[in-house]
Amino acid sequence: MNALHDEPDAILDVLGIGFGPSNLALAIAIEEHNVRASAGDRIHAEFLERQPRFGWHRGMLIDDATMQVSFLKDLATMRNPTSDFTFLCFLRERGRLVDFLNAKTLFPLRIEFHEYFTWAAARLSHLVRYDSEVVAVEPATSEDGEVRWFDVTSRAPGAPERTITRRARNLSVAVGLEPHLPPDTTLSDRVWHNSELVPRVAELTGSGTPVDRILVLGAGQSGAEAVDFLHRSFPAAEICAVFAKYGYTPADDSPFANRIFDPEAVDVYFRSTPEVKQSLVDYHRSTNYSVVDMDLIESLYATMYREKVLGKERLRLRNVSRIRDVRAREDLLDVTVEYLPTGERETISCDLLVHATGYRPRDLDTLLGRAAKLCLRDDKDSVLVGRDHRLEFTPEVTAGIYVQGATEHTHGLTSTLLSTTAVRSGEILDSLLTHRAGDPVTATAPLA
Repeated sequence: MNALHDEPDAILDVLGIGFGPSNLALAIAIEEHNVRASAGDRIHAEFLERQPRFGWHRGMLIDDATMQVSFLKDLATMRNPTSDFTFLCFLRERGRLVDFLNAKTLFPLRIEFHEYFTWAAARLSHLVRYDSEVVAVEPATSEDGEVRWFDVTSRAPGAPERTITRRARNLSVAVGLEPHLPPDTTLSDRVWHNSELVPRVAELTGSGTPVDRILVLGAGQSGAEAVDFLHRSFPAAEICAVFAKYGYTPADDSPFANRIFDPEAVDVYFRSTPEVKQSLVDYHRSTNYSVVDMDLIESLYATMYREKVLGKERLRLRNVSRIRDVRAREDLLDVTVEYLPTGERETISCDLLVHATGYRPRDLDTLLGRAAKLCLRDDKDSVLVGRDHRLEFTPEVTAGIYVQGATEHTHGLTSTLLSTTAVRSGEILDSLLTHRAGDPVTATAPLA
């Protein structure tokens, strides 16, 4: 069964696909605008999220892991410091503001920031429909052939066999990242991606299953965190890190380098030639990609040295190495590791293999379907995106699609990070209002 809201009063101003931090920040910006605006100037929005409830990297909510960005780069502060959706307002409501200030840190626990996100999402529950996976996006034309809307079809909450279609003048696509795995990798009970680390470990430790050796592939922050967490969670097991580098590389979080994440840096990047853009990414990869916080590096090294002194080495390193083959036996994995300088290969038997191999943006073409064919593209077949994060289309398209998190090629390193999330939400709101100028406002769509 398919219900299409195609009456004039059911057309939304903006429909968000995904409800992670990016679209949550946009929802906050819209909510704050609507509080101030007259009835005729309000933005009528709705958001669809495939998860049954709000969740942000739940699999890596290690109890002592901290954020890598300042708490001031929350969902609202950089756009509106007076917002009551800031992290400080959350702390005040939770009764922890003074305690947090006494901790003298800019970097909260990751699990606390997730609590903050959940708190903000709960306050906007009237705008979001969870358990609503989007299965199709279709351009919708007026009688003169103008693409004025998009029809978005999603599975109905609690009844996936039924679909609901909503019509919107604009979409905000923020579907996040998906785990990246080496070619031909098959996940299983013994082969994991680190995105499911915490629940997998809890399940395994709860079952009492013995674990003697775990291999972790990856040299970035998530790989180092996985090594540390597994080493603490399985006190009798050997944890072996495998990566192609000689050692973990410290993240460059120095003040000048961090300016690459400033809102003004997005302007600089956007105006640059392709050659300058590539140079900026190459120069500043060490701020984000395949790097580790220095405190964690020093902690892991101290652990390895202490164990060497004690003669019981559980934390081991296979550096300058790559995994060449993985074969499953009935109760073990045989992993072939190649030492790159000599080509020598060694087969290591282990209980688990954890891929801390990062993430990549989800494929927009697959999600957008026919709408993707209307996008303008550059000579590398990447979609063209305006400074306001709005896709550029062929002339017959007047409806808009805003993308968040898949624009590193146009907007730089902050695209997939939290650093400019609040600012970006304000830019998208301003663009929505600008493009709507002169367009009659309709009532909000009934929720099915």
